[in-house]
Amino acid sequence: MADPLPVADGPGAYRERASRRVPGAVLWTRADGAAGPVRVVPDGCMDLIAVDGRLIVAGPDTRAHLVEAVPGAVYTAMRFRPGTGAALLGVRADELRDRRVPLEDLWPGRRARLVAQRVAESPLPGRALEEVVGGRAAVDAYDPLAGAVLASARRGEPVSVLAARLGLGERQVHRRSLRAFGYGPKTLARVLRANRALESARAGVRFADVAVACGYADQAHLAREVRRLTGVTLGELVRER
Repeated sequence: MADPLPVADGPGAYRERASRRVPGAVLWTRADGAAGPVRVVPDGCMDLIAVDGRLIVAGPDTRAHLVEAVPGAVYTAMRFRPGTGAALLGVRADELRDRRVPLEDLWPGRRARLVAQRVAESPLPGRALEEVVGGRAAVDAYDPLAGAVLASARRGEPVSVLAARLGLGERQVHRRSLRAFGYGPKTLARVLRANRALESARAGVRFADVAVACGYADQAHLAREVRRLTGVTLGELVRER
């Protein structure tokens, strides 16, 4: 049976599909084209990336990262739904914030190397990743608070409103959010809102309309937030794609 994940089959190609074993996760592949930097924009997620026989964990970002493309390199990865990657990998998300770490630095070395070898040698690396992570997904390791934080951040609610609804103190909500997401609810909301804005802009929506739809005070506010998180303007991000 063929791997249902389409393979990135040419320089610069990117493919993705929803995982069938890990709730909310996305499997993706990318083939690097010409040498040069690739801008990775914060999205509130963590990724487990297979490349050159190794497994790398990409932590949650608070700023854009420029990654040098390696012509011919092919990546197969799983992007976890915000708030779930840390639990599935058995780590704290805030310890990996803005970092790229070999899996063998987080798991016992022999175990991590065996998993990496299994994925590298599989003719269906996407499915192999699903099997590795899917076995852990059956374990009830998620913080039940994470779903409420994510939904609240998507609505753009103040942390005080979320804390009152949960019957918890704001500091407790913040601490648990750090463990699950890598940052507090306020930063998570900023990252998610900027991502929605970028998706809309890439779909051809006028920037002024993007600002209104995503809850920014005005287009200037949108511009400032995008530059703070990515280092470039919204227009540059759209052209980079």
